[in-house]
Amino acid sequence: MAEEKSTLQSMREWVVDHKLRAVGTLWLTGLASSIAYNWSRPGMKTSVKIIHARLHAQALTLAALAGSALVEYYDHQSGSGSRVHQYAKQFLTPESNPQKE
Repeated sequence: MAEEKSTLQSMREWVVDHKLRAVGTLWLTGLASSIAYNWSRPGMKTSVKIIHARLHAQALTLAALAGSALVEYYDHQSGSGSRVHQYAKQFLTPESNPQKE
């Protein structure tokens, strides 16, 4: 029988396969939660609440992009390789891409 993957390992593989989706979802969640938090604080103008929410979401996005870069670096160092290199090997072979002489 094959060993079952842990939840953390499954989540890491999903993030590796769907980096942009993960970062976008994190940004949208951060923006929505920041707006909800700022709306609960009275005494601020609506424009200030929206600006604060955008800044919080932007900082969260930068953190998510840094985390995605760390995951990519870890995968590259561990030998599993980048998906870009796998696709390049599969689709961009010299035989399938002859150059004109």
